[in-house]
Amino acid sequence: MAGEHVVIMQGTFGSDLTRIISLNASALYLWQAVEGKDFDTNIVAQLLTEEYGIDDQIATTDAQRWIDKLADCGLLEE
Repeated sequence: MAGEHVVIMQGTFGSDLTRIISLNASALYLWQAVEGKDFDTNIVAQLLTEEYGIDDQIATTDAQRWIDKLADCGLLEE
């Protein structure tokens, strides 16, 4: 959408567009890497470490924050 990578929450016909979530480059990478798969903090942290070469502890913290944000936005299945 306008050059941005977004996730549009499914809703009913005519739902408002406040449920659009913009993804930065790293969030998009993770989204595509885990799409349709089961994942947890360790898997996401490993993806971050492999792709960006960051420290394991930082990757784990960032992975948990990303997963928490997905949950906050209602993007995870329970």
